[in-house]
Amino acid sequence: MSENLPAREAMEYDVVIVGAGPAGLAAAIRLKQLNADTTVVVVEKGSEVGAHILSGAVIDPSGLDRLLPDWRKDKPLKTQVTADRFYFLGHSGSIRLPNILMPKLMNNHGNFVGSLGNVVRYLGQQAEALGVEIYPGFAAAELLYGEKGEVLGIATGDMGVSKDGTPNSAFTRGMELRGKYTLMGEGARGSLSKELIKKFALDAACDPPKFGIGLKELWQIDPKKHQPGLVQHSFGWPLDRSTGGGSFLYHFDENLVSVGFVVHLNYTNPTLSPFDEFQRFKTHPAIAPLFEGGKRLSYGARAITEGGYQSVPRLSFPGGALLGCAAGFVNVPRIKGSHNAVLSGMLCAEHLDVALKAGRANDELVEYENAWRGSAIGADLKKVRNVKPLWSKFGTYLGIALGGLDMWTNELFGLSFFGTLSHGKADYQTLKLLKDVKPILYPKPDGRISFDKLSSVFLSSTNHEENQPCHLKLRDPSIPISQNLPLYGEPARLYCPAGVYEVVYDDEAAKSGPKFVINAQNCVHCKTCDIKDPAQNIIWTVPEGAGGPSYSGM
Repeated sequence: MSENLPAREAMEYDVVIVGAGPAGLAAAIRLKQLNADTTVVVVEKGSEVGAHILSGAVIDPSGLDRLLPDWRKDKPLKTQVTADRFYFLGHSGSIRLPNILMPKLMNNHGNFVGSLGNVVRYLGQQAEALGVEIYPGFAAAELLYGEKGEVLGIATGDMGVSKDGTPNSAFTRGMELRGKYTLMGEGARGSLSKELIKKFALDAACDPPKFGIGLKELWQIDPKKHQPGLVQHSFGWPLDRSTGGGSFLYHFDENLVSVGFVVHLNYTNPTLSPFDEFQRFKTHPAIAPLFEGGKRLSYGARAITEGGYQSVPRLSFPGGALLGCAAGFVNVPRIKGSHNAVLSGMLCAEHLDVALKAGRANDELVEYENAWRGSAIGADLKKVRNVKPLWSKFGTYLGIALGGLDMWTNELFGLSFFGTLSHGKADYQTLKLLKDVKPILYPKPDGRISFDKLSSVFLSSTNHEENQPCHLKLRDPSIPISQNLPLYGEPARLYCPAGVYEVVYDDEAAKSGPKFVINAQNCVHCKTCDIKDPAQNIIWTVPEGAGGPSYSGM
């Protein structure tokens, strides 16, 4: 089709940034702070800035304090942490862990509870006030390369393409956004970042990337139960001792509570459903009373980078660099990454400004790559580098105890008895065969505290133009039924938190066997399928711009 299409129009900038998240916007703001004449454009696939942003979130303000020292006057975050609680959950009871046992870096006092989406909207306003051009609703679909293989920018996706790949009456050609440097702030498992990592072998010297899936709901609860600034974390039930993950409950603003659940994607049982584990968690006797009489306002899910220090790829490539979660800068035990995202955007911008002033363009920003380990980002991640590997190797009970000890020795002595442990297998390699596991049976949702996938997706305000090519690609369409179904029970129908994948056994299918169905319109862009599919057969690509969830207050 591309041969018969008109040429794309092109716009030239000093810097092109993909993703209007905390990393991309921090880079844009810092570039303008350093040189108001630098031309910067940010392209964002969400319908508006913040529409695709999902986080807990307890936010470490260290990044914001450095970027915009006066941000507290504008109050994008209003609630400071007032209390920290940690619990181990059994099937019907709970044990509160003494705060004195927790490493200092786990202390949340001085942090803020709120909506990262609202913070990003605030950063977008600050960026535009400085002259940054932001284009929401345009998905970066293609990388542009020069004759030597260097990155020259990106092209946004065409709009108005029918399911069969032909232009329809609403067809609009994408734009080329060309820059001296292109920065990738797509978040976890971004499609273009994934392409760059492979093309330039940016992961050649690091461990495999590791991920979790984070699921979240926003509730409005009975004012009598609301405790502004309360931050509560738990581990244990409903997950078994060999499956990593845990929960969070954050009280903030006017009777709002963010409740979420994280499942590490190196789990082994193919019948596990992260969504249903989350719903089951809310029914625990220590948790359920908080939500009785409350109202669920929103729902969402997204992949979380969990590899940390060992899994960070090379950040620089010819013509650009990786930022934030595209680089994997999440601190797993703290469940925090936004502060490092902001700091990485700033760090990159500061080295980029020097390069631009020296007349450089489309080369490799090695100074940024060489600087991050000695920065606050490297110091933050190095202290916790063994927590995830220890948890994965020894299970929840012993693994968490050893991880806590390791954090203490890093905190007190600046060293680890374990050195730097490897993560081992990639997440898609960890599933056991269906015949070797005990299937997990989940209770039906009650519609009050626990819910089904489709009603949850409705609350995410997810929407896609239906007459467009499916953005979830299969390398081999036969694999889901011929391979994944007999070996694993086709786990895509369970690990997807939005009901995108189904195995259908209807009367028509009975004649030729079961069918694998992709309900792409349900996709909340979490990218778990791209990560966990055991055959690595599913490829997540960007849909038409402005498609996907439209989170509010998340």
